[in-house]
Amino acid sequence: MIKLWKISDLPSQFLEDRVRFSPKWVEGLEDYVKGIVDEIRKSGDKALINFIKRYDGVETDIENFLADKGEMDRAYDCVKEEEISALNFSKKRIEDFQGSILKRLKFSWYDRERGVRVRNLALPIESVGCYVPGGYSPYPSSLLMTVVPAKVAGVPRVAVCSPPMGDGKLNPILLVAADICGVNEIYKMGGAHAIAALAYGTESVKPVKKIVGPGNRYVTTAKMLVSRDVAIDMPAGPSEVLVLADDSADPYFIALDLIAQAEHSPESVCGLVTTSKELADKVVSGLKKMVPNIGRADVVIKALTQNGFVVICNNNDEAVDFINDFAPEHLEIIMERFDRVIRRIRSSGMIFLGPYSPVPSGDYCIGTNHVLPTGGSAKVYSNLSVMDFTKRVSMVKCSKEGLRRMMNPISTLARSEGLTNHALAVEERFKTSSSRSRPK
Repeated sequence: MIKLWKISDLPSQFLEDRVRFSPKWVEGLEDYVKGIVDEIRKSGDKALINFIKRYDGVETDIENFLADKGEMDRAYDCVKEEEISALNFSKKRIEDFQGSILKRLKFSWYDRERGVRVRNLALPIESVGCYVPGGYSPYPSSLLMTVVPAKVAGVPRVAVCSPPMGDGKLNPILLVAADICGVNEIYKMGGAHAIAALAYGTESVKPVKKIVGPGNRYVTTAKMLVSRDVAIDMPAGPSEVLVLADDSADPYFIALDLIAQAEHSPESVCGLVTTSKELADKVVSGLKKMVPNIGRADVVIKALTQNGFVVICNNNDEAVDFINDFAPEHLEIIMERFDRVIRRIRSSGMIFLGPYSPVPSGDYCIGTNHVLPTGGSAKVYSNLSVMDFTKRVSMVKCSKEGLRRMMNPISTLARSEGLTNHALAVEERFKTSSSRSRPK
């Protein structure tokens, strides 16, 4: 079910195969997805309705693919009180954490000696589109994780799109989450066509300035294609977890965490990295016993069979090197002395320390974000946050004396670059009227 290797026996293509946003991972998809995007740009609503019928599998029309307030209100009757309470709890946690980040983005710096004052502003983006995946399950948590930071940032227009259920409607818990978060528009559509509609607009869908959120290969490929014209957050594709563990770890907990990640979809990637052959064997044995009796076993089995692995390393240095090369979306470290390795971890979307910090804690209620870079992109991308919904703008005010004191280095550097007029723009401010180099 799950592959077990010594690190010395890893296939040479292993890391390349797992870094799924390499050309190999999207091989054959770009042209296909580009055709969908181009058709949306060309034919607007007509193409969008056709794609919703073809790919989302529902009959719809222009009047019905945008959820209205009445649908949101009625959705409350179908959602349990404890679910509504959990949504509100998670929303508040995200608001508090993201608000703390936002405060740190806004600050002033004052050089009293030179009379220079600088303010760092965090201004909201005008509009954003949040993609919330569906298919195997509704993901109200992904709606919270994308919409709440945008609202904290002050984005005035937040649009959401998510694949509809078989009856053409959105899952009620998604509608309730959207209402709780103050979503401005929520569309019943998913896939590459939804990304194209958000990016370029149609007669019925206004385009947005930025698109965020996780999705499958088609959604992620579409995001990468439209990024030439609209901003995106990151390549956030199918979920993945690596667990770095030693003999102190409970193999049952590790098996549970691998299963939890595997149940997302058959494309999920789940791996254990350890120096303990005994722990590795116990985890593999535990998975074989547990998986046949769990919910969503068919999805879990596919994910573990296709993308599950255990790697046994000779020492912690090898384990850390492997993790940095893999750059997982989620990294759990369950070790007696995790301080011995944590300083050397350079590439991971999010790190969970200890046996009581499982990935689901971050997925829902810690307050951090579960929209994270995948497929090796954690080497250069960070988790989604309020920063993704703001533009950082520096505002500068110099006193006359402050500019005078900086004039010489400004002029020197400007002339070293051959930009004489840059130097004059400063120097001329301090000459008398009669000595200025005015054009005749």
